[in-house]
Amino acid sequence: MKTQVAIVGAGPAGLLLGHLLRAEGIECVVVERQTGDYVLGRIRAGVLESITVNLMERLGLDARLKAEGLVEEGFNLADGERLIRIDVAGLTGQTVTVYGQTEVTRDLMDAAPGRGLPVLYGAGDVALHDIESDAPYLTFTHEGRAERLDARFIVGCDGFHGPSRKAIPASVAREYERVYPFGWLGILADVPPCNHELIYANHERGFALASMRSHTRSRYYVDVPLTEKIEDWSDDRIWDELAIRLGPDAAANITRGPSIEKSIAPLRSYVFEPMRHGSLLLCGDAAHIVPPTGAKGLNLAASDVHYAAQALTGFFKANDADAIASYAAKALARVWKSERFSWTLTKLMHRFPDDGPFERAMQVAELDYIATSRAAQTSIAENYVGLPV
Repeated sequence: MKTQVAIVGAGPAGLLLGHLLRAEGIECVVVERQTGDYVLGRIRAGVLESITVNLMERLGLDARLKAEGLVEEGFNLADGERLIRIDVAGLTGQTVTVYGQTEVTRDLMDAAPGRGLPVLYGAGDVALHDIESDAPYLTFTHEGRAERLDARFIVGCDGFHGPSRKAIPASVAREYERVYPFGWLGILADVPPCNHELIYANHERGFALASMRSHTRSRYYVDVPLTEKIEDWSDDRIWDELAIRLGPDAAANITRGPSIEKSIAPLRSYVFEPMRHGSLLLCGDAAHIVPPTGAKGLNLAASDVHYAAQALTGFFKANDADAIASYAAKALARVWKSERFSWTLTKLMHRFPDDGPFERAMQVAELDYIATSRAAQTSIAENYVGLPV
């Protein structure tokens, strides 16, 4: 097989890039090691910045998003005594949209056949070759056969554990990482949310988040030590803990129900450089991880895809090699700003095991400053809604 761009990974980043390239008449093939059902079964983020919404609009794949997505004009920080509302719309003139990553993936997946986007699911043993040349290629197995896919460029959208990043020589790689001493225990349930806007809570017992996927489906989180096991957390125990950490006002509006999904996700901040080496470009979790505080993961992948699509379109349609050369710098500039915001919000809203009275006093002072400062709220709102691309 031969194509112009080989895309590794059929999550939202890989599918979104494939659709953007096909819209420009650029040939591409997406190779995914998991089945389509497995990809759709992954429970992920649900808050979309304007960059992600705009890309779906540009592709004409936003009908369900517009019909079912919840437009959010603000969110709340809880400090144990009060809700500090961040008026995102009033401070920035923009909004975010609550629409699950699974639904974004489904929309992109369903549209692929009609848009001429080939997606090969169940591809095993994917390996990248000759990425420092102008003729890189993939090898993999598919439906019991050994396959080779030749391309001009390969784009790795295959997540933190995929083969793409590992194909870049260690001699040129730079890694930056912070592993956090806790994870997020999440519960998904078909119950109405306790608030029409998200609540991030800093409580003496730990962090909590009240979120939603729709008017009838809620997503809640509490932070727990990494030693915790999901089987030790019954639904009742989680609901009880949420009621304490979110505070009495939110607790009064919590509707309890059986969990659809429960999991514990470790938290890390991670950046890999370079995001482009030879004929290989990296997008999304293949190059960076953010803690879920601030809802930047999917949106950061979307901005990577925006820059990658621009670069590849410039190369194939205008013979602009400089567009490829500048991809990494453009993408990383936004990556690091998003990493900064996610790290800052995580530090503000969580109790770290090694923190003492001084660190706690700094959190209290910062939250009090945010509560009384329009400038501080504007800074948070600008970062939450998404910085310009």
